[in-house]
Amino acid sequence: MERIFDEELKQLRQNILTMASWVEEAIFKSIEALKQRDKSMAEAVISSDKKIDELENKIDEFCLDLIALRQPVAQDLRFITMAMQINSDLERMADLAVDIAQRAQEIIVQPVLKPLIDIPKLAELAQKMVKNGIDAFVNKDADLAKRVVLSDREADALRDLVHKELIYDYLVKDGSTAPRAVPLLLVARHLERICDHATNIAEDVIYMIEAKVVRHHPEKL
Repeated sequence: MERIFDEELKQLRQNILTMASWVEEAIFKSIEALKQRDKSMAEAVISSDKKIDELENKIDEFCLDLIALRQPVAQDLRFITMAMQINSDLERMADLAVDIAQRAQEIIVQPVLKPLIDIPKLAELAQKMVKNGIDAFVNKDADLAKRVVLSDREADALRDLVHKELIYDYLVKDGSTAPRAVPLLLVARHLERICDHATNIAEDVIYMIEAKVVRHHPEKL
């Protein structure tokens, strides 16, 4: 029975990795669609959301079955419950990637407002935080998880830079730029929210490994 349970935990870990890889791809393609003004790539991100939703449901059901049938305790129970929370965060990231793809579709059909500088930086940071958060989960690496949590301040700062430029350099000076500026404001917001979800994952990893609650208390790091 114990050997079967170990195999089931490995399967759960693999399912989370699959979910994460699909979500990372969706985030990457949504930003590339924006940068390259590629309508077909944006549509591919939107279409991929269905399979991600289906996998989220599959993982949730698998976790509930493990809890009901195996009655795990201690670290195994924390691993399964954290997997459920991480699964939820990943699905929300996929939704945000869809939101970015939809904003890209709005922007593509309009003249270019400005070169994209800080948004690609924020996107790169978001992708790095997601990858590191999942790596920390799989490898039970609390130190890597802590670095993800501490990166969230940089994400907030980049979002603020984007908002400040678009609002004060464009919207305030010329209201007619709104149809092009507002979608970019939303893209920055969506990317920052992806970083928040990556931070949630990292905080869950720290709890799973150290049984330490750091959510809303980064000073504990």
